[in-house]
Amino acid sequence: MTALRNAGRLGVGEGYARTARIAALGLGLALFASGCSGGGSDSSAEETSGSGNETEAAASILSCPESQGGTGEDPGAKGDPAAVPASTGTTETPLKIGTLLPTTGSLAYLGPPEIAGTNLAVKEINEAGGVLGKPIEIVHRDSGDTTTDIATQSVNDLLSQDVSAIVGAASSGVSKTVIGNITGAGVIQFSPANTSPDFSTWDDNGLYWRTAPSDVMQGRTLGNYIVTCGAQTVGMIVLNDAYGTGLQGNIKESVEAAGGQVVIEEMFNEGDSQFSSQVDSVVAAKPDAIVVISFDQSKSIVPLLTAKGVDPGQLFFVDGNASDYSKDFEAGTLEGAQGTRPGSFPSEDFLASLLAVDPDLTDLTYAGESYDAVTLLALAAEAAGSTDSKAMAAELEGLSKDGEKCFDFAGCVTLLRGGGDVDYDGYSGPVSFDENGDPTEAFIGIYQYDADNKPQPSRSEAGQL
Repeated sequence: MTALRNAGRLGVGEGYARTARIAALGLGLALFASGCSGGGSDSSAEETSGSGNETEAAASILSCPESQGGTGEDPGAKGDPAAVPASTGTTETPLKIGTLLPTTGSLAYLGPPEIAGTNLAVKEINEAGGVLGKPIEIVHRDSGDTTTDIATQSVNDLLSQDVSAIVGAASSGVSKTVIGNITGAGVIQFSPANTSPDFSTWDDNGLYWRTAPSDVMQGRTLGNYIVTCGAQTVGMIVLNDAYGTGLQGNIKESVEAAGGQVVIEEMFNEGDSQFSSQVDSVVAAKPDAIVVISFDQSKSIVPLLTAKGVDPGQLFFVDGNASDYSKDFEAGTLEGAQGTRPGSFPSEDFLASLLAVDPDLTDLTYAGESYDAVTLLALAAEAAGSTDSKAMAAELEGLSKDGEKCFDFAGCVTLLRGGGDVDYDGYSGPVSFDENGDPTEAFIGIYQYDADNKPQPSRSEAGQL
């Protein structure tokens, strides 16, 4: 079994140091220094007066840090599946994992990379001999979104099949509707994409875990970055749910702490299809930067903003909508816009492995987090010597820190079966869970849109909470 040690490792692993500039992200420490803007509010008003297009003039003060590019690297060398020793334990009940990931609804674009990540992990685990001497099984079910009851139906179906864990949901709002059903049944819920801070203190019997960091980190990274770009005033269009309001609060806090001002916050609800009033109000406020916190509603919001003369360089997105719009907008529509996504940039090897599982993948958002969730669950069952959910949950924190570093199931399970102590670092980052099931170390990738409306890696920030 993997035991916790008294001393905790809080640094970022050496395998990641080459892919991101390390920035200490304490709860009260800004990631970026403020003071990079080009003058005070009075000078901004002078620049925009009489221009005939205030929003384009406002965009001219934004000067973001130069792109550093972003080719990801594997966290380390993988183990050899053929060299994995036989399991020292056995189980009458093979490990069965369910997934609750979106194939319909406003987050459906996240389903393919997340499902591919879980399938890749299962493939590699079974190539290494499985868990406790038996192949593992995965059962996929749709989560839908908060406008439907699909998630509840899917969870009931998965629980009836005696799964040990459910990977999902992607949406924080959806997870809130089913977390009681899952953890109340004594089953692990492990989300690769939930970012609402609310889950850090949720009464979940120690059974809720996630590989995506809380929006405390993403929100503060983005807020500080916007001020670094020179924005003194910020407007926001926000999805009114747990995900949207969590990001909204942390972005606002960091903008104001860095000396900026959030001048307008317009809300909308899941299921809304008209956004003209929100766009009109935000544009009328003439902010230097506009943050759109949404899912696929941005496909309707962006054209309204650009039709009002908003320069794409003023626009900032988040993980829910920082996706590929090459098939949705005319070329150049989003050129210069930016967005954040938790997680490290994918390596060429990981990309190739994912495409071997799903050749049609066009987006990789949360693929690494999904792969890591399944791999950690398999290691937890092996460490516990059991596929019992509570026994597995008791191993997860210890597997994520303080031991010998390893980077995939084959390498880690070889250590475990040899009596070693494991510190799993994966494709999502160094993980390092706290007692609440939250990763305490993470990367936030900043992406910039090219002329084809595709987000390209620009820079990666690493930090701790």
